[in-house]
Amino acid sequence: MSTEQSRGAPGSIGPSRNPIGSHVPVAGGLNSVGLAYARDIGAETVQVFVANPRGWATPAGSPRQDEEFRAACAAESIPVYVHAPYLINFGSHTEATVDRSVESLRHSLLRGRRIGARGVVVHTGSATGGRDRSVALKQVRERMLPLLEELTHDDDPWLLLESTAGQGASLCSRTWDFGPYFEALDAHPKLGVCLDTCHIFAAGHDLTGPDGAHRTLDLLVDTVGEGRLKLIHANDSQEAVGAHRDRHANIGAGHIGEAPFRALMTHPATEGVPLIIETPGRKEGHAADVERLKKLRDG
Repeated sequence: MSTEQSRGAPGSIGPSRNPIGSHVPVAGGLNSVGLAYARDIGAETVQVFVANPRGWATPAGSPRQDEEFRAACAAESIPVYVHAPYLINFGSHTEATVDRSVESLRHSLLRGRRIGARGVVVHTGSATGGRDRSVALKQVRERMLPLLEELTHDDDPWLLLESTAGQGASLCSRTWDFGPYFEALDAHPKLGVCLDTCHIFAAGHDLTGPDGAHRTLDLLVDTVGEGRLKLIHANDSQEAVGAHRDRHANIGAGHIGEAPFRALMTHPATEGVPLIIETPGRKEGHAADVERLKKLRDG
């Protein structure tokens, strides 16, 4: 890598343009467990859960551990992201689910600020109960917009919408589906996008070929505008394009292949956007995927 690239010159490929990291386990301590794991796998950015991802509990956490983690990540220039629990669905026809979704997402946003997170990722959900999509999006507006309006601190994280693979009555799976979702939320200034490569591929956007990744990013920018893409979940797909099945694969071991990931890191929309892997396997596999993406970025 040239000296210019190593300094992160504008438009160059390198850590300052696209930090690469992983979702890390934090049971036992954000700093002692999470950051230790990140260092072991060579992560330059991390994503964490601040609650059980498959439950509704909203643990207060340890203020001391939160501050230690925040300070350590700041000292090492490690961008941090929070993934909200999977159960959240603002399009649900069940009132209890929506009420819990509000409480759970508010908790993730508050804890995100305490640990210095740049963004909180939440799945865009589905219109359950056979309801029309427009009715579900109206409910998204009524219940999610007030949470966005609570983000008034300078260090509040972005709320990052992550589309699904298009299964069931998904509210957002293709790039253009972000349009009605953003419209429902008044394109709030703290609203952004987390693009999951496996999800968008499974939903029908073919990232392969000479310009597949760039074409998909162009469509996303045309829909939500410049500067809204804040994070990429870099996952290969076990399933073929358009399969509508969320099955992550290790980088280069699925139907997407390696080349589209490098292409993603050369598009203007991904300038400064971190890549987080959520791929199968434990520490050894995650380290290999992080290293593979770094080689694609720096090679």
